[in-house]
Amino acid sequence: MSTDLTLHQRRRMPAVAELEGVPWLRALAPAERERALAELQVGDARVGDYVCRVGRPVTYWFGVVEGLLKMSSDNAQGQTMTFTGIPPGGWFGEGTALKREPYRYNIQALRKSVVAGLPVDTFHWLLDHSIGFNRFVMNQLNERLGQFIAAREIDRMTNADLRVARNLAALFNPTLFPGVGEVLRITQQELAYLVGLSRQRVNEALTALQAQGMIRVEYGGLRVLDLQALRSSMV
Repeated sequence: MSTDLTLHQRRRMPAVAELEGVPWLRALAPAERERALAELQVGDARVGDYVCRVGRPVTYWFGVVEGLLKMSSDNAQGQTMTFTGIPPGGWFGEGTALKREPYRYNIQALRKSVVAGLPVDTFHWLLDHSIGFNRFVMNQLNERLGQFIAAREIDRMTNADLRVARNLAALFNPTLFPGVGEVLRITQQELAYLVGLSRQRVNEALTALQAQGMIRVEYGGLRVLDLQALRSSMV
């Protein structure tokens, strides 16, 4: 029998430096922040760990402090469809938490990650008591709607360079993923998982985007040089 602990069993209190990567804490009044800090926990996810699974009840509202997650689901034929990546600063599942419904997607770690969780009851308490928190969640929902409309458009694209450009633009969204900044720590293989292309084809696309001055490939990641060009490029 395996003695490995689950991600939930490995949860712990966050370090001070990790709390700096939780963007909505800054929107809270002192009493609200105190309540949230008493309940907020983090877990050290390993590669392949599931944070959420289809059909499981919602217990936490989750966010990424460090690392990279992917949101996906499997169709009736057993094929996996990846919806988006979730880099640092990204919080997700607010719609599921609001409705307290089972998850309709999987969230899985692509690399070692630090994942934060706020109990769903505390999430609802903040909604009932904090104007700042409500504004944060409303902005999340609005940006998320635009993100998934764009994702449907990307799914129909046959131009691989364009698919990579638009997926990168989504990962650099400053509202949904404020922890990314100008440099996204991601490997070409991880990006290939998110885009649904081979690593070789992703490499070719990145070379083309770099030649056009939109990005710069750096050691261990990508630096965005022209976010608007990534969003609007026809490649």
